[in-house]
Amino acid sequence: MTIVKQKSGINHTTFLAVTSMLAALAAGLMFIEFPLPFIAPSFYEFDFSEVPVLVGTYSMGPVAGVIIELVKILVKFLIKGTSTGGVGELANFIIGCSFILPAGLIYKHKKSRKTALIGMLTGTVTMAVVGILFNTFVLVPLYSNFMPIEAIISLGKEIVPFISDTFTFCIFCVGPFNIVKGLIISLIVFFIYKPLSNLIRSIDKMFMKK
Repeated sequence: MTIVKQKSGINHTTFLAVTSMLAALAAGLMFIEFPLPFIAPSFYEFDFSEVPVLVGTYSMGPVAGVIIELVKILVKFLIKGTSTGGVGELANFIIGCSFILPAGLIYKHKKSRKTALIGMLTGTVTMAVVGILFNTFVLVPLYSNFMPIEAIISLGKEIVPFISDTFTFCIFCVGPFNIVKGLIISLIVFFIYKPLSNLIRSIDKMFMKK
């Protein structure tokens, strides 16, 4: 299976239509979330919303990916609200972009099966690193306003016994959580991208005829 090459540009109407559809799908997927208790405490929840974001990034470029990432978070924010004053949503946006942007930029440089895989792996590693840093210095301290930091560390220690502080919590819980997330998202996109990219090209041709 090979991820197909895309032409250099698509119709503006196609861009708007496909971006809107992928953003709506991504926003919907954000509401289907579940914990990975063998990796991180239950307040870290996994969802598949990065799948349509990465599809949009590969098919229409990094800018489209960032737009889809932003819209899906805004939609969830408007529907569900926030319990972190918007900081959690900002973190989701930054960490999500740290995954799709490296992947998209690498794939845009040379569109091939190899660069698609390299992009996904690079994005996964980048997301893990950014997630560790953002959680260490922003999110975990913020969560400590709702749950004592000792309790957060204790939850991590139940999973990884040698966790002793915020940094080791983020290294051994948050890091692996984002690595697993990135690998699962990448695997799904790798297998579904070709038929979806063909569909996007068909939509583009349809709009070009109008």
